[in-house]
Amino acid sequence: MRRPVSRKPAKALAKPTYFPPGNVVLRVLPPALVGQREFEQFHFIGFDLSQADLAGRRFSECLFENCNLAGASLANTSLQNVAFESCKLLGLQFTSCRDMLFDVHFDRCQLDYASFWGKVMPNTRFVSCSLQEVDFTRADLTNAVFQECQLRGAIFSQTRLPGVDFRTAQGMVLDPEQNELKQARFALQSLPGLLGKYGLVVE
Repeated sequence: MRRPVSRKPAKALAKPTYFPPGNVVLRVLPPALVGQREFEQFHFIGFDLSQADLAGRRFSECLFENCNLAGASLANTSLQNVAFESCKLLGLQFTSCRDMLFDVHFDRCQLDYASFWGKVMPNTRFVSCSLQEVDFTRADLTNAVFQECQLRGAIFSQTRLPGVDFRTAQGMVLDPEQNELKQARFALQSLPGLLGKYGLVVE
């Protein structure tokens, strides 16, 4: 009888930092890139892509910096090791992205009302982000980090959270009975958000 293959936890990918000189673009795409559907090792700076149709495009090893993607369509979009820094990502439906090789990083981003419903995204780092009313239902966030993030109204339901670092997160409320929390890390001030359903008073 064949033994089951043991699988090691996925390792965190390093954020993309190298971009060929011709792939650093400011505000608008050069004419030669208009209509292109695959972008590898691109650094996009200051783009206004609010309500843009990015459906079906593939971004690999890319960085979006100071960009506005609020309300953009991500239907079947591929985000393979893509970083967002100081970006407006309000209401983005990351749940619509392709699952294969999905890997993202967020620093100082506005992600309010976004959805990661059902996404498998272990080791994801959220640093100094606003994540108010973000939907993490059924997502796999194993070993993710929420560093100095605002999580007021964020939805955690049937979410995998083993090893997640919530120590500096604020406004978080989640039900320990509805989420997997083994070895997740919390600060003392987080206890009210964990025990609220039980009517306990933490002083």
